Amino acid sequence: MFNRMLVAAGFVAAVAVPGIAAADAPAPAPAPAAAAPAAPVCDPYKDYSCLDKYLGTGFWERLVNYYDLEWNQAGPPTDPKAPPGRREGFPNSPTTTPPMPFTDWPYGGTEALGDTLPGSIDSPFMTAIANTALGNWMADNHFQFYGWVNAGANISTSTVKPGGNFPAAYSYNPNEVQLDQVVVYWDRFPDTVQKDHMDWGMRLSAIYGETYRYTTAYGFDSFQLLNKNRANGYDFPMIWGELYFPQVANGLMLRAGRYISVPDIEAQLAPNNYMYSHSMTYAFDNYTNTGIIGTLAVTPQFFVQAAVAVGTEATIMHMHETVGNPTQYVTLPGYGTIKNPLFPDASFKKDPGAMPSYTLCGRYSSMSGDDDVNVCVDALNKGTWGYNNLMWAGLTAYHKFNDKWHISWEGYHIYIKDVPNLNNPIVQALNATYGTDGGTPFSSLQGIRFNNPNEAYCLGNFSSVGGPLTCTANWTASVAYINYSPDPLNNFSIRPEWIYDAQGQRSGTPTHYGNLAFGWQHWFGPQLEVRPEVALYHSFNAPAFNGNFNAGIPTATKQEVILSGDFIFHF
Repeated sequence: MFNRMLVAAGFVAAVAVPGIAAADAPAPAPAPAAAAPAAPVCDPYKDYSCLDKYLGTGFWERLVNYYDLEWNQAGPPTDPKAPPGRREGFPNSPTTTPPMPFTDWPYGGTEALGDTLPGSIDSPFMTAIANTALGNWMADNHFQFYGWVNAGANISTSTVKPGGNFPAAYSYNPNEVQLDQVVVYWDRFPDTVQKDHMDWGMRLSAIYGETYRYTTAYGFDSFQLLNKNRANGYDFPMIWGELYFPQVANGLMLRAGRYISVPDIEAQLAPNNYMYSHSMTYAFDNYTNTGIIGTLAVTPQFFVQAAVAVGTEATIMHMHETVGNPTQYVTLPGYGTIKNPLFPDASFKKDPGAMPSYTLCGRYSSMSGDDDVNVCVDALNKGTWGYNNLMWAGLTAYHKFNDKWHISWEGYHIYIKDVPNLNNPIVQALNATYGTDGGTPFSSLQGIRFNNPNEAYCLGNFSSVGGPLTCTANWTASVAYINYSPDPLNNFSIRPEWIYDAQGQRSGTPTHYGNLAFGWQHWFGPQLEVRPEVALYHSFNAPAFNGNFNAGIPTATKQEVILSGDFIFHF
């Protein structure tokens, strides 16, 4: 497009300027000699060998020309000399990107076994430096540097700022234009197609923008969210290294570090999701774990995953870190000075949810790739109430009807034990006297001023008084994406969703939720995508929208409608 605009401008100048000059000239100039026939235009989609000729030599020239080359295309030009992209005997890839956010049904915790090649990201930046010494060194060693810029906006029936759209995600503030995320990746993919040697991989990711609030793990620079409640912040959601052993069964991948939780349809960053907004199902479950996860291809169709991690959104340094308890003894109206019944010892763990946790998943995919089921329990431990210590059990399932229609579905149940009961008078008095989460490791006395982990309404509503000091909080959710793709650059999604937050621990309101959203994903080429959508949210038992618990503003409405959209620009 860029080059086409320049060519068009040059053509206009070439026609218009001589015409103006002719009006002032006393006599026509002699006719020029016949021009030589123009050289045929190089098309790397037809002749890959001319790609470098098409791109040119300078960094900016190559960058601009590569964006121009891919405009209105469904992918990069194909190198006929490239090695096979899939191991023989493994299931087929069910989708393409564009227009989908993935080519294999997501299962997380690993690079795709059987169809990952080193240096396989289609990156304009990497193409622009490919003819430099740095680019050659990175290509020879299979390193890549790439990323994207993602910005969006929303128009909402909610009005409270900040936070009035909550618990809908990812537009936290209503009626606002926002920088969702700027993301950079530095990574190396292991070759999982070959079968003859061990290989290794790594990733370092960095994110900046509004969506940091959804990826924050307690202890990873979490002061931005918990102490300052910044509108935009940074995070490092993926920092890992991995080893691939093709000789073990049909392939074994071991990954260590901080990684995206398994399995989840949506548990990735912006380009890896169908729609701009995320379901509430996704927004309130596990996002990242830190530990070691192994993925074994028992057969090409059946995979097993197992992991040992440190809870969810937790850090290794908090596993054994304790702090003094400033509220071992508390003075409460009507009770006098008593020993804190929630945390009675002289010290407590900084994050009671940071403990050894275990994951086990089984995934089956048909050889056609049309069907996939993944059953999983993620980060199970004692279940103690912590920053985000979630006991997750559920499954994801996918079915491709034909080349235009497919459905993705996820259902799960989460529970958390020992959550302070907001209906209990002592817990109410602790909160009234010592602030949100009073008498716990997550109060302002521990430096957490915003976005404290929620407590629970153990009797299931706001008005009841009494009940146990703590209880087990439950959250059950189901979401589907029904997708229609008429061509390689467009996809339309319908997202129906149902949720039951029985004790209000996840969303702050004990209620049933319903969500129905409609989205369109349009690609101008592999490097630029726009995603307009409209979503209707409804809470059935109590108002859940247009409030801000950080500021003490109660929710006011049972329904909100959000019209939103974003763009993703890759580099």
